[in-house]
Amino acid sequence: MIIIGAGAAGLAAGIYGARSGLKTLLLDERMAGGTAAEAPLVENYPGFPQIVGTELADKMTLHCKKAGAVIHDVEPVVSMDLKGETKKVKTARAEYEATAVIIATGAHYNEIGVKGEKEFHGRGVSYCGVCDGPFFKGKHVIVVGGGNSACTTTLYLAGIAGEITLVHRRGSFRAEEALAKDVLSKTNVKVLWNTAIQEIKGDKVVKAVVLSDVKTNETKELPVDAVFVQVGESPNSALALEAGLAPEEGGKSIKIDIHQRTNIPGVFAAGDVTNHPVRQVGTAVGQGITASLEAYSYIKRPYYRK
Repeated sequence: MIIIGAGAAGLAAGIYGARSGLKTLLLDERMAGGTAAEAPLVENYPGFPQIVGTELADKMTLHCKKAGAVIHDVEPVVSMDLKGETKKVKTARAEYEATAVIIATGAHYNEIGVKGEKEFHGRGVSYCGVCDGPFFKGKHVIVVGGGNSACTTTLYLAGIAGEITLVHRRGSFRAEEALAKDVLSKTNVKVLWNTAIQEIKGDKVVKAVVLSDVKTNETKELPVDAVFVQVGESPNSALALEAGLAPEEGGKSIKIDIHQRTNIPGVFAAGDVTNHPVRQVGTAVGQGITASLEAYSYIKRPYYRK
């Protein structure tokens, strides 16, 4: 079995695949751990009231390796031939064959699409608070968004930055109530409701943003040192769709059934790359487990398989 992606879904699938006795290989274009490793804190994963994302990702990776799965980090997949009985997966280094494949390639951060965003990426514009927050100790930063990721990033940055302005297009958070309350309790956090960023300005680095009130269209310029964009994610599904997997209607997520099966026999999908309505570490793990057990059933075809 080949698992493409070594985030929460892929690692869970790897653990169950190896424990089931399957020769299990995980391939990932980055280091194992996925986007969970970039979470400042995870507070809703059962058994861990609070755990740093990197620690949780490291525990999952170690567990997967101890179970017997092989993980190839930094080995991007470049093409797949999935329609035959033998599935072929080609990477930048080699070509592999398997009886079953699980697609667990996750998602990537959305951009807000304003002037200056691309120009200042890595020079004050960031999509990862854990990665870049320490560079702005004592500075004034902006977080864009109103969901769980925006609130979690704000809480993390509240312990590093001097001042944080949270900009949200709506008049209320979409985040869990517990996270929202924590954000509003921070003395160095200011929330600008019904506000959007129109432009990011600077010279060599970010210096200011242009904000607009979505109700009145009034604009103002606010001096800042960094902009952390947290406005959701989009599935990393392009390669899978090119290989013939069916997307959800009107979208780019891989369409799955309750058993994580795709439209191609022997190919399964799990985690944020799928059309599952909930995108959390816990649901990704559950999907990975289901996909792995279904892949085992497909490969071994035990008596109980229908």
